[in-house]
Amino acid sequence: MPNLDWMTYLMIILASYRFTHLIVFDKITEFLRNPFLRKERVVDDEGHVSTKKTPTSMFGYLLNCYWCTGIWSAIILGVSYLLIPHISKPVIFILSIAGAQAILETFVGVGTKLVQFLSEKK
Repeated sequence: MPNLDWMTYLMIILASYRFTHLIVFDKITEFLRNPFLRKERVVDDEGHVSTKKTPTSMFGYLLNCYWCTGIWSAIILGVSYLLIPHISKPVIFILSIAGAQAILETFVGVGTKLVQFLSEKK
């Protein structure tokens, strides 16, 4: 196994985070998830009706489970880095930038919403 420096390791972690999010949550990959999910009507205790998507197979669970997909995305990116680095390095580089940006945007978004909430309470 090659010796990874901390920056490469961090980039693979961030890339795996973003790749996982892309598969499980993003609208652009919904077409991959939809064939393995079905819509169910849910009625809560107060009578409110909502719909939720539930997996129809084990593959549906894989595409819908952040933890499961995270393992597979880490395997895919890690192995591709080891076996075909000339192809995977640019992909990992782009995904790691997008992953770091997504994490920063989460903190900025939460902070912005908190400031707005607090200013409305005054």
